[in-house]
Amino acid sequence: MNKPKIAWITDTTSSLSKEFIEKHHIHVIPLHVVINDKFYKETIDITEEDFYDRMKNEEGKFQSSQPNIGDIVDLYEKLKAEYDFGIAIHASSTLTGTYQTSVMAAEMAGFKLFAIDSHTGSYPLSFLVKRGIELVGQGLEIEEVVSKLNSLREHTKLYLVPSNLDQLHKSGRVSGSQKILASLFNIKPILSIEDGAAKIKDKVRTEKKAIAWLVNNLKEDLETKAVQKVAIVHANDKERAEGLEQLINHTFPQIKTEKLMLITVAGVHTGVGTLGLSWVNE
Repeated sequence: MNKPKIAWITDTTSSLSKEFIEKHHIHVIPLHVVINDKFYKETIDITEEDFYDRMKNEEGKFQSSQPNIGDIVDLYEKLKAEYDFGIAIHASSTLTGTYQTSVMAAEMAGFKLFAIDSHTGSYPLSFLVKRGIELVGQGLEIEEVVSKLNSLREHTKLYLVPSNLDQLHKSGRVSGSQKILASLFNIKPILSIEDGAAKIKDKVRTEKKAIAWLVNNLKEDLETKAVQKVAIVHANDKERAEGLEQLINHTFPQIKTEKLMLITVAGVHTGVGTLGLSWVNE
């Protein structure tokens, strides 16, 4: 019996490298970023670096938007002719409607699709895509692959520390009075992506304490769980990201690290200079 031809689909929130995408023939659906009501396709019309650079230097409204359903229907029409079915792993359906749009587009195109709501984005989403490809390569049945990925998504960690509350305030995530108080007392909220949604996990007084909080949470997980790699995520602040990576390398020399630009879906809320840590407990 011939092995089925499987199409792998994700979206630009997965932060996968160009090399990995090309090697595994992954179809990446671009989300849109919106700057002063003008739409740009992520990674096609604008890079994350350009987006954050403009957010830093331009006045105006910065938003994100889900893909056009017609574009995904067109993609699935093409994939239907080449593949037996597809596996789509998308960013949290609470943070973006891309997952729902993808499922709807597959139905419209008559394309058999196993869709997974990752409940996250950024590094953990890239991890799920890579693990899915590994599991299929090991010969697991597709239903078992989906089941394992659905279980694994509950073990992902993604923590973000905004450099200030300006963008959170603009996007309606914090009130004006909260912003004033936070700036007066130099309060740093620590955001966590949990159950698909962004939550304020804790509040600390300084960036130094925020970094210590991130490191301590990683340390706690390492005491009882296996972590192969830690991602340092940043909103176009390479210098601070480098400093955090060096701290992680020094504190946990047994763990691999990588630096990733923060996905713009998160960045439109947390702003330029956001710094964070992400890992998956295996």
